[in-house]
Amino acid sequence: LMSLAHACSELDVVTSLSWLSLEEKYIRPRFSPNRQLILKCSRHPVVEQTVKKNFIANDVELTDGACLLLTGPNMAGKSTLMRQTALIAILAQAGSFVPADQASLPIFDAIFTRIGASDQLSEGLSTFMVEMTETAAMLKMSQSQSLLILDEVGRGTSTYDGMCLAQS
Repeated sequence: LMSLAHACSELDVVTSLSWLSLEEKYIRPRFSPNRQLILKCSRHPVVEQTVKKNFIANDVELTDGACLLLTGPNMAGKSTLMRQTALIAILAQAGSFVPADQASLPIFDAIFTRIGASDQLSEGLSTFMVEMTETAAMLKMSQSQSLLILDEVGRGTSTYDGMCLAQS
């Protein structure tokens, strides 16, 4: 009975991803040996499902060892683009088609994200210190084949301090 339940759950996942791919015009990603991440007209798979208007597709290109620094006003879509890139990488590596017109990705050994604000004041850690601690742990654990997504690291710092953090 457990074997049957396991087989049915796998079949459910595969058919759900297949139907989603057909209905939303997902494409089969290619895996690039040259460690480049190229997404053409990529879309956020969750936001696209909940927003009634058409989602505006985005291009993302990262070469091996590159860093993409996004700046802009509040509500400009920076966080959405970062999360979208991570979700597409996860979907591709799980064997799913992805929401894009073209997708070429490396195989990542891990995906690390630092998203959102929190503090641990009871432990004497400010939001900034939590961000720095988590970022340091990510950098220590990551490899050259890892994808790191850092959203709003160093909030509350001056412009000069924020630029120093971004450069480092």
